[in-house]
Amino acid sequence: MTTTDTHTLHTARLTLREITPISAAALSGGAPGGFTWIEGGPAEGSRTGAGLVAKTAAEGSYVPGWGMYALVRTEDGLALGAMGFHGPPLDGRVEIGYDLVEAARGHGYATEALRALSTWALATPDVAVVAANTLPTNTASQAVLERAAFHRTSETPENIAYELRA
Repeated sequence: MTTTDTHTLHTARLTLREITPISAAALSGGAPGGFTWIEGGPAEGSRTGAGLVAKTAAEGSYVPGWGMYALVRTEDGLALGAMGFHGPPLDGRVEIGYDLVEAARGHGYATEALRALSTWALATPDVAVVAANTLPTNTASQAVLERAAFHRTSETPENIAYELRA
């Protein structure tokens, strides 16, 4: 993974580009948000996450770097999904979430992006733990988290919690 600036990360096959609050507002409103999406995109989770970024910006609590990133495939420039934080670090922790357009699933993109964004977060002085949650029925997401070296920390009938520590 290489970093060209604070808000763009590069992996072997992806560029993770932070979605600005202006682009997030457009994306949440049904526009492409400044990205060209793979067929079927963006997924509903990306639009929902973008709405949260736009809301925090409107409230004045948006912190650059700790929002949402588009996962852009390097080979063709198509956005495949989004990944991001549920807010800036709090007490040494951040929570991360993600989704991919269905056509992009099963190719390792989510794992690759999760490793990169988690590594970036853990390299900052304010983060010791990256947390993630998934539904017990979402076995694909559980596999992504486990391939990215996250460890299961708790489980209820409604949620499975994972953590990656520095």
